[in-house]
Amino acid sequence: MRKLIIFGLVFFVGINAMVHAQSKYKTGTTKNATTPATTAPATTAPAPNAKTRTKSAYLNNTAGSVSPDTSRPSASPVVNTPAPVNSAVTVRFDTTIVGGFDTKQEVSLRSNYAVERQLTKDRKPLEYDYIREDDQVWSQFVWEEIDGHEKMNQGFMYPGRDDNGDQRFFSILLNAIKYDSVVAFSPDNDLFKTPLTSDQVSNLTAGTLDTVDVADPVSGAIEKVITRKPRFSPDSVYTFRIKEQWIFDKESSKMTCRIIGIAPIAKQLVAGKSQPRTLFWIYYPDLRKSLVKYEVYNPKNYAGRMSWEELFESRYFSSYVIKSTINNPGDKYLNALIKDPLMRLLEGQNIKEKIFNYEQDLWAY
Repeated sequence: MRKLIIFGLVFFVGINAMVHAQSKYKTGTTKNATTPATTAPATTAPAPNAKTRTKSAYLNNTAGSVSPDTSRPSASPVVNTPAPVNSAVTVRFDTTIVGGFDTKQEVSLRSNYAVERQLTKDRKPLEYDYIREDDQVWSQFVWEEIDGHEKMNQGFMYPGRDDNGDQRFFSILLNAIKYDSVVAFSPDNDLFKTPLTSDQVSNLTAGTLDTVDVADPVSGAIEKVITRKPRFSPDSVYTFRIKEQWIFDKESSKMTCRIIGIAPIAKQLVAGKSQPRTLFWIYYPDLRKSLVKYEVYNPKNYAGRMSWEELFESRYFSSYVIKSTINNPGDKYLNALIKDPLMRLLEGQNIKEKIFNYEQDLWAY
């Protein structure tokens, strides 16, 4: 009997424990589904900051997906492109043109000569003799061209450099416009009506910008070099047109030649053919103060050089006539009147002889 009572108590305790455990499980499930929680409310997870988002975007990016960072505006979209091994890229701006066109004048830190030179800095052009209008008994206008390829005119194309820059005559004209405030005029006519600014003159020769990628042979780094490509070669400007007036002054009884203007002519390719193009006109009396500072190349004696102003006033150059007011009622160039180039040269020589003979015929021996 005692054993039966003990077995019943053990059985009752086991059944009670099983029922209590099952009721507790059901009550928890019902409570989570239908009734509000009686425990302390759970705290909301804070939003990730910018650093966390950037890190997440980086992790996602490495995993193959792109997660844009919305915490701050981006200048450009994120692109998954592998970076090159040598990604250092430098940009060098080089706006100078090889050959003296629009180049910057470099100042020498030491003297380039054994003898101190002061004459070229102090030179000034001589004033012209005044000619009264009543004293000019005869006058004609003549247009001539100077070809730098001729042996006598080799100084016009001398590419050497001096203290004042490139010694090509066209470079001297550009420097006079840029640094000496010499005014250039439109090439439409030779009457000096429309002035040009210094920037307009520079644009005639500057051309367009060109970008070239240059790789360093040692490191392999890429350098972008931006240069300004000239529209034509500096050696293509070897022809210069001059407008001059020949006057016989009865007060001094001599024939006088006064240069009125100078115009450089460039050879440019138009439809596959080389065509001459007048760039601009310069009033020669305004240019004299600049020409006196530059010396002409002398192959015989470097110390015996003359200035460019002396060269033009002494007429130490070779030229051919392209137009004159002598027997030209139509105001035409010789190439419009005479088609044969050889005959044009002979006609130009004939015009020079007429001017020379007029002065000689005034004298009686």
